[in-house]
Amino acid sequence: MASLVSSPFTLPNSKVEHLSSFSQKNYFLHSFLPKKFNNTNTQSSHKFKCAAIGNGLFTQTTPEVRRIVPEKSSNGLPTVKIVYVVLEAQYQSSLTAAVQSLNQSGQYASFEVVGYLVEELRDANTYKTFCKDLEDANIFIGSLIFVEELALKVKDAVEKERERLDAVLVFPSMPEVMRLNKLGSFSMSQLGQSKSPFFQLFKKKNKSSAGFADSMLKLVRTLPKVLKYLPSDKAQDARMYILSLQFWLGGSPDNLVNFLKMISGSYVPALKGTKIEYSDPVLYLDSGIWHPLAPCMYDDVKEYLNWYATRRDTNEQLKNPNSPVIGLVLQRSHIVTGDESHYVAVIMELEARGAKVIPIFAGGLDFSGPVERYFIDPITKKPMVNSVVSLTGFALVGGPARQDHPRAVEALMKLDVPYIVALPLVFQTTEEWLNSTLGLHPIQVALQVALPELDGGMEPIVFAGRDPRTGKSHALHKRVEQLCTRAIKWAELKRKSKAEKKLAITVFSFPPDKGNVGTAAYLNVFASIYSVLKDLKSDGYSVEGLPETAEALIEDIIHDKEAQFNSPNLNIAYKMGVREYQNLTPYATALEENWGKPPGNLNSDGENLLVYGKQYGNVFIGVQPTFGYEGDPMRLLFSKSASPHHGFAAYYSFVEKIFKADAVLHFGTHGSLEFMPGKQVGMSDVCYPDSLIGNIPNVYYYAANNPSEATVAKRRSYANTISYLTPPAENAGLYKGLKQLSELISSYQSLKDTGRGPQIVNSIISTARQCNLDKDVDLPEEGVEISAKERDLVVGKVYSKIMEIESRLLPCGLHVIGEPPSAMEAVATLVNIAALDRPEDGISSLPSILAETVGREIEDVYRGSDKGILRDVELLRQITEASRGAISAFVERTTNKKGQVVDVADKLTSILGFGLNEPWIQYLSNTKFYRADREKLRVLFQFLGECLKLVVADNELGSLKQALEGKYVEPGPGGDPIRNPKVLPTGKNIHALDPQAIPTTAAMQSAKVVVDRLLERQKIDNGGKYPETVALVLWGTDNIKTYGESLAQVLWMIGVRPVADTFGRVNRVEPVSLEELGRPRVDVVVNCSGVFRDLFINQMNLLDRAVKMVAELDEPEDQNYVRKHALEQAKTLGVEVREAASRIFSNASGSYSSNINLAVENSSWNDEKQLQDMYLSRKSFAFDSDAPGAGMTEKRKIFEMALSTADATFQNLDSSEISLTDVSHYFDSDPTNLVQNLRKDGKKPSAYIADTTTANAQVRTLSETVRLDARTKLLNPKWYEGMLSTGYEGVREIEKRLTNTVGWSATSGQVDNWVYEEANTTFIQDEQMLNRLMSTNPNSFRKLIQTFLEANGRGYWETSAENIERLRQLYSEVEDKIEGIDR
Repeated sequence: MASLVSSPFTLPNSKVEHLSSFSQKNYFLHSFLPKKFNNTNTQSSHKFKCAAIGNGLFTQTTPEVRRIVPEKSSNGLPTVKIVYVVLEAQYQSSLTAAVQSLNQSGQYASFEVVGYLVEELRDANTYKTFCKDLEDANIFIGSLIFVEELALKVKDAVEKERERLDAVLVFPSMPEVMRLNKLGSFSMSQLGQSKSPFFQLFKKKNKSSAGFADSMLKLVRTLPKVLKYLPSDKAQDARMYILSLQFWLGGSPDNLVNFLKMISGSYVPALKGTKIEYSDPVLYLDSGIWHPLAPCMYDDVKEYLNWYATRRDTNEQLKNPNSPVIGLVLQRSHIVTGDESHYVAVIMELEARGAKVIPIFAGGLDFSGPVERYFIDPITKKPMVNSVVSLTGFALVGGPARQDHPRAVEALMKLDVPYIVALPLVFQTTEEWLNSTLGLHPIQVALQVALPELDGGMEPIVFAGRDPRTGKSHALHKRVEQLCTRAIKWAELKRKSKAEKKLAITVFSFPPDKGNVGTAAYLNVFASIYSVLKDLKSDGYSVEGLPETAEALIEDIIHDKEAQFNSPNLNIAYKMGVREYQNLTPYATALEENWGKPPGNLNSDGENLLVYGKQYGNVFIGVQPTFGYEGDPMRLLFSKSASPHHGFAAYYSFVEKIFKADAVLHFGTHGSLEFMPGKQVGMSDVCYPDSLIGNIPNVYYYAANNPSEATVAKRRSYANTISYLTPPAENAGLYKGLKQLSELISSYQSLKDTGRGPQIVNSIISTARQCNLDKDVDLPEEGVEISAKERDLVVGKVYSKIMEIESRLLPCGLHVIGEPPSAMEAVATLVNIAALDRPEDGISSLPSILAETVGREIEDVYRGSDKGILRDVELLRQITEASRGAISAFVERTTNKKGQVVDVADKLTSILGFGLNEPWIQYLSNTKFYRADREKLRVLFQFLGECLKLVVADNELGSLKQALEGKYVEPGPGGDPIRNPKVLPTGKNIHALDPQAIPTTAAMQSAKVVVDRLLERQKIDNGGKYPETVALVLWGTDNIKTYGESLAQVLWMIGVRPVADTFGRVNRVEPVSLEELGRPRVDVVVNCSGVFRDLFINQMNLLDRAVKMVAELDEPEDQNYVRKHALEQAKTLGVEVREAASRIFSNASGSYSSNINLAVENSSWNDEKQLQDMYLSRKSFAFDSDAPGAGMTEKRKIFEMALSTADATFQNLDSSEISLTDVSHYFDSDPTNLVQNLRKDGKKPSAYIADTTTANAQVRTLSETVRLDARTKLLNPKWYEGMLSTGYEGVREIEKRLTNTVGWSATSGQVDNWVYEEANTTFIQDEQMLNRLMSTNPNSFRKLIQTFLEANGRGYWETSAENIERLRQLYSEVEDKIEGIDR
């Protein structure tokens, strides 16, 4: 399935036949299609089937199915040729019917017509045919053309013929295309410049194109009446345009017949003298309620409900006043063109399941008005529906053009019910979607999945397909069932009482080790569950037998903390026999290929499948089984993707069908359900995430700073994500020798001009050596005479390094849901929020305001401090201290005695009123910055006051309860609260961003800075030569947080810049000239994470086009390394240059990560070569912009050749919470050692890490970053004591950091020996510490010792024989202790 080009259909034959027989049934071909039409097309449908494998694009239908050529008639009628281009195919059947009826009547003229879907124009041959068709056309019609690259293609083609064409009609589209309009004297070529009211209308559209479409509709209704009485031709032509729009929006075959009569009679020269009668447009309601069985459309809910109550055809359930009511949102164009069989199917399915339906539609692009009008009771203001399903697939306000999300959110907040946005296939036929490993077409993902998520829409289920011949939509019955059942389940949450609701809380255990049950990023899981359950209990949910404390809860679920999977120690909640399992799990047989017959050996006792967990009344707390192949290195190596094992499937079958949960709550970031194999977006019946979650509403607590994986959970497992805060950050501070150093430095500053200067410098040098700072700073030999100036420089460099360590931000401890940070805990976060300039809000950063006071630019101070100029290091320290002091003073004034924030607004007004008494001014008046600009400070502190309110708000429990009560959870962006305070308060339904909006201009600016520093650094380290190739990684979350900075870095390395269209969407790039660039273009090898590939497929397309464009530029090879390498590789491999220039790689579709992290975490690898093979076999799938529909194709040879030219490897760190050793993803994607093995000269590439976590962006080497990380986290008492204070989970966090450090040794070899040595001193040689670790979580402690021994055994840590002996001894002691507990 990885590539449609190489493999024949992988669907079993029966399915393909089933599909085509489905499309041959006439029941959804409307009766007005003459039979002849069907027959003529059977051949082309077979032709189409082969084409599905042809051009590698997503949309492989051909315009030939939309071509009608009249039979040559003897009566010599003139021929009128019409060419149309539309976004979706719903007009196809209507237009076809209209043209056929005109040709049958045989009056006036014969009509020839051909239609194109916008997406088909990507194919070069189709585009040629399109241009050719225009050459002899009379009339061109276009509608809803909003994709820039295609809009420009349409514009180029039509412009050439515009003068010659008799009429050009373009209905709402991008301005570039709208300007093509021409009817007699009416034209829009001045669109956006002219003064007339019609054009003013178009200008207003910056506010919201939805409003623009609505005002256009109003205009359409009134203008014809006015224009009719104006004499001039101009007015008559304008009236014709408006009438055309009315006919078009009316969409029925009759309307289109009259539309064609009117235009050809008025504008085609050959028909000038003929009198052609046409009737006025039949107008349908612009918005209203439509039901397939109702006698008419209603614009009043009461009337509709009266009709509903009198229906004779309904079942008993529908008559019951308590049955659920589902609101549907439909697209008017589908109803008027008669292409509504998929809507009918959903309505019928819901009614068959006992739900009442209120289906509303709107003609404009703004559905927020109709939603408020028809779904909310005007008197009680309560919703009349229990859940809403939009079947349009578009954002609520603005459709495919510009969206107005705040307005949509406002309407949905009023309505306050779950909001589901399901999708009809737009650019693919059913067959193309079924065969695609990607699932939905990327443009559709951008328009119809990403944008509705910003409105808080969830569950993107594909419910309708498209027939390749007629272009009509048809329901996909299995998917419709899934959609309707889930919509009713959400509605039930609104109607059931709290006492009867059942909730299944699911915790994760990853990696599957004892001591790992209840893992989640930054979250104290059991303490949080405890706090949630206490709250639910007091709120009226039935929670029985809840233990007294969170610790007791752990005991209950995992017994004696001995959470060992293959021992019977986890609490078993249910034993499921094989027969029962097979009955409850319809897809069980599909798992046998990977796992053999059930029960298998995972989560089983050999006879039954075991479900682990414990039930408390109506709440079940269960442990999600693991992926299942962690311990098996061969499986890790070869599995391109696998399937869940029987135990995994049994767990979800139990939750849904035996426990009968009303909702499942996945607790914390993150489990493995949403990463199971299947399509990337737009699941089908056979995709595992869809089968596993079944019909249960899925609520998911997700870390606010991880929007990318949260988005995968939303799209693949239908999660309603609720964000939680990451723990409050603190500065790392200094300890032991580092603290001593900082004291020595301050005494040097006061005494340096006395005779003691040289002596103090000597102590500074020897202490710095003891602290291993000699790796980071060039220290002179001790006792060598150095000049005063050199002494200052040495001290300055050491000082700068210490300040860097001291001010590093650490998340301290773990977050507990329902416990927001206190105000003082928020200070460090606020200091960092204040350190960034926010020009778009007119806010200057605090450091820059303070630097100006002493006549300096903050950038210069940063530069000087980086170089180690003592004056600047000292000034920067004073600025940092003053910032902390001023902000602490401000926070103290806004809190009460208990440290809670009292009403910030009141306090602020009173503070801002007093000029002199502003706490920050009081504080600064005692420092050298007393003359700071008051106005700038006031603006900044007003912003900080807002941020403080958000940081301490507590919404996480509230939002969970809203979700469980079937209410709407307000959406909000995910990301880094420091860069984007809009992430706060947490407790929102997390969304990513509009994938077409990145990279932004600001991201491009930051990227230039980082790339220039990276290349400078590499030149210094590499004898003044630029690197020819840089191998780098793109992460999903990082690009969301930074709005595409790392994406922009790739573009800047190869020397291209993104070009945005009129809507601000980025779909094009252009090369920057070599003169402007001032350096050679650097080649890149881009490894995209699986999540990035899922979210930003459009951007992968952009990058691939950019690289290939650069490879084809006619430039000297020493100035364009992309071209140089592509030519060499093309020659060696015997392929075209474009193919040799493949540089954008990732996993195969639907698979994630290189699995090196799993191998390292489970110590299941033999040597580094094995890890490198894993990387190559899983990461060598290339994206090809020339065949984007083919998905990811394996191109291992090109991947290896490209990597073998790399002089540097590179990754980004962009937020203080996650650093290199906190998670395993970073080393999992690091190719440093691999590149060394692939290079002909065997030279190790330089490895760099860019750090943009602070305003002062840095590029460090990998080993510098690992050292900084070890000093601020693993070896820092502030950090490990913070972790240990959370108990059981804290020990695991310490062990995880050490394991990840070994991961870096394995992939890059850039970890210094002293890091392991110091860690051993801190955790093993300190008896007291050792005993604490052992008693708190013996399993994680055992893993810690094992990791030390492994680091030594693999040659990453050299140490004394005594140390190793001691570790071995400890290992057997812990073993005994654990065994002892067992007995």
